[in-house]
Amino acid sequence: MPLTESTQVVQPVVVPVGPLEQVSDAQLSRYAELIYRRTGIHVSPQKKTLLSNRVRRRLRETGIQGFEQYYKHLKRLRPEHPEWDAFLQEITTHETYLFRDEGHWDWFRNVYLPQLAAEARSGSRQRRLRIWSAACSTGDEPLSAACCIADSLTNYKQWTIRILGTDIGIGALQQARDAAFGQRAMRLVPAAYKQRFFSKATGANVWQARPVLTEMVTFHQHNLLDPLRKMPFDLVLVKNVLIYFDRASKRRVMDNVRSVIRPGGLLVAGAAEGIGELVKNFVRIQPWLHQRPLS
Repeated sequence: MPLTESTQVVQPVVVPVGPLEQVSDAQLSRYAELIYRRTGIHVSPQKKTLLSNRVRRRLRETGIQGFEQYYKHLKRLRPEHPEWDAFLQEITTHETYLFRDEGHWDWFRNVYLPQLAAEARSGSRQRRLRIWSAACSTGDEPLSAACCIADSLTNYKQWTIRILGTDIGIGALQQARDAAFGQRAMRLVPAAYKQRFFSKATGANVWQARPVLTEMVTFHQHNLLDPLRKMPFDLVLVKNVLIYFDRASKRRVMDNVRSVIRPGGLLVAGAAEGIGELVKNFVRIQPWLHQRPLS
């Protein structure tokens, strides 16, 4: 029926989401599909409560009143929109700190770096080191690597050092570039490293990384589902991120990772990544350490 002056258009009433209300199973499925398509992150049905709580936070921040309305809002936005970044910050865990997985860092500074130094002295390699910290969150991992290099690699200033940290989250990367860490993030940093490589304002609980570290590191936004257009790396760290991906997404990510590890280069993976079958063409050195063959 054509609209007339007397015709009233009734707008649907949107009832604000209550503090204990959850997404419906159908809404969970739609959210999960949208998140997977944009990021490769798999949201299982068991995460219904978690997703509901995290979306509810975004409703409060944006003023959007319903789960369905927020879903439609996200669907309209481009992946680089700030609200997508805020949403992803909510649904992924960013619990990280410097020198997480201490055994990995013991190997890095006591085995790997001395080996590189010996090879450089013998002339069997150039004084060059390229590292990629994938899904670096707030920069704790690449700054840990920089600490070890500055402390353990003899004459490191004569080397060309490039540490790349990438993450899908714009907000996390801004924190990484700020290179300021709270007491919790610093709890495993050796006292000597704190004194040499960080400054702490009087009365503050924030430690600021000194230029000796930050000048080694650059940060870029990157979705692990996409190829990384960078030169081959000597070492790639993929830790505490693939737990969010299903098998197909893990395979896609690992294909991208493999393509930027130089022959003879190394991959350090987290214990829970679940990539055993995806690194069969690597040489297994430790359960968490794999080497790309020279040929």
